[in-house]
Amino acid sequence: MKLRVDFRVLILIILLLGLAAREVALELRPSFLRPGLHLFAYVANTGDGTVTAIDLVKLSPAATIPVGAGPTGIRAHPTRKEIWGLSSAGGYAWVLDAATNQITGRISVGNAPYALDFSSDGSRAYVAASESNTVVAIDCATRQVVARARAGRRPWIARVSPDGKLVVVSNRDDATVSVLDANSLAIRATIPVVPDPEQIAILPDGSKAFVTSGSRSQISVVDLKRDALLANLALDGAPDALILKPDGGELYIPSSNAHGLLIVNTQTNEVGDFLLLGMSPAAAALTADSATLYVSDPDAGHIVPVSINIRQVARPISVGQDPRNCQLTPGDDILVVVETASDELAIVRAKTSGLITLIPTGSHPRDLAIKVF
Repeated sequence: MKLRVDFRVLILIILLLGLAAREVALELRPSFLRPGLHLFAYVANTGDGTVTAIDLVKLSPAATIPVGAGPTGIRAHPTRKEIWGLSSAGGYAWVLDAATNQITGRISVGNAPYALDFSSDGSRAYVAASESNTVVAIDCATRQVVARARAGRRPWIARVSPDGKLVVVSNRDDATVSVLDANSLAIRATIPVVPDPEQIAILPDGSKAFVTSGSRSQISVVDLKRDALLANLALDGAPDALILKPDGGELYIPSSNAHGLLIVNTQTNEVGDFLLLGMSPAAAALTADSATLYVSDPDAGHIVPVSINIRQVARPISVGQDPRNCQLTPGDDILVVVETASDELAIVRAKTSGLITLIPTGSHPRDLAIKVF
């Protein structure tokens, strides 16, 4: 028996599938994204020393770019069409041109850098080199190191204040933070804080810094006007991440061993609320209007939406295996989630809390940046 194919029906099916794909693409395209603009995610893959560039409109990988061993600290430049990151094993910062997906610069910064921060105007980048005990300032236009300073022992992160005047560095082996002049990197003060300090969040007005401990369930509050320690706050669990509300009023701290979200009132320096979320909350992304916090839970394999204003936990969004870092695209249309166990990027429609697709990355993805250009 011969199978007869009606080619008119086949052509009609192909046309309908094409129209359906076009409608889906238009629906997923963020409203702010004008013709000619691109929306990409960049994923640093620690297993193979690459960055995967993913087109978030076409929902497909566009390029895999070798950047060097131990890629970390990936950030979208605030004003240039560039993605910056670090090779922790190579001891340099690298610069990726977003338009061509080519590495256009490598800048030596010292041994074992882990994080990078930009001044608000994008003119400078700041990097702490953990094994060199140094901090460097880089001119982003010339890609030259324009200042260098000694920090404490094993500096972990260098964070620049919103007004661009100060750089705050957590010194893990000294249990201190160094406060530096952002222009010259001259040390203004050294302040004792919690043991093994790591992450830093600075209020929008530059008045305070909040510094987590990497070994204790504590966080330090530092007065940057008087260069003094204000308090060491006891937490109900070890802090995994710091997410500061845009107005600076609250600090959100996912804690995997507390199985929930700690909320710090930054005006009173008190832990105000705790929300039980699940097995191991690890990272989070906050909408621009501060209404919803999306918290990743690696052990449960899902994202937990939290309505911040009413302190209410919504139904979790299943996204796959071991979700870690996550970010929202501009306009808060899409939530992008790194899946470290499955080597994939989960794409979630944020407003309807639905998983759209999983996109393959390189080996052992970790850090994430999103860029419109």
